[in-house]
Amino acid sequence: MKRSERLVAMTNYLINHPQQLVSLPYFSTTYAAAKSSVSEDLSIINDMFQQEGIGYLQSVSGAAGGVRYIPIYSKENSASFIDELCDKLADSDRLLPGGYLFMSDILGEPAAVNKIGRLFATAFHDREIDVVVTVATKGIPIAYATANYLNVPVVIVRRDPKVTEGSTVSVNYVSGSSRKIQTMVLSKRSIPDQANVCIVDDFMKAGGTINGMKSLLQEFNANVTAIGVLAEAEDEEEDRVVEDYTSLIKIQNVDVRNKQIDVQKGNYFS
Repeated sequence: MKRSERLVAMTNYLINHPQQLVSLPYFSTTYAAAKSSVSEDLSIINDMFQQEGIGYLQSVSGAAGGVRYIPIYSKENSASFIDELCDKLADSDRLLPGGYLFMSDILGEPAAVNKIGRLFATAFHDREIDVVVTVATKGIPIAYATANYLNVPVVIVRRDPKVTEGSTVSVNYVSGSSRKIQTMVLSKRSIPDQANVCIVDDFMKAGGTINGMKSLLQEFNANVTAIGVLAEAEDEEEDRVVEDYTSLIKIQNVDVRNKQIDVQKGNYFS
């Protein structure tokens, strides 16, 4: 195999296996190349990853060592994409009753969802996360995109129990927007004891749903180490019950009657 061919193959493997430790002997055996050649190839790949702003290769020394692709999005790439999101969502025709925004088209666009997941994975790459949790249904695409870059499984909290879930744990919580008592359930087999959890959702106002997920995860002795929301909305009439979170965009100064809306960057860079 030529070096150019080997570089393409190794790059493809690393991108498709983020956060996974890969030993040099694996590459050496798979592509029939000397370890010195593999090391040089990895150095080239690492330089290009950093130059393109899509991450870097982390070297782990020792007998069980190797390299691990850390998919960190550069600040420039992140800011450019968030600006693009703000421009798309600033359209007054997206405004819905109650100060919500129509975002289903964005959440149904694979390329956009992929970048959203990459941004959250960038923000939480050093949190030692074991599982990504979201509530059905609109947060599911973002959760899978985030989990893909963190190389962890996804767990979906549901509003009602399913027979295929087996035994479940349920909690009641107060919805931040409607102020109604609602229920969410999670299978007992979903999360290991004392797991480090990242909560991901598409939209947050007062944060009642996320707070409900936190209460549910307490029943599993889980540690909520990160919270990511695509969009947060300010509401002067409601007190936010969630404080430590990361948002990509912020919706404020919403005037439903006159169809005026102000969309800005969230606290992602704070």
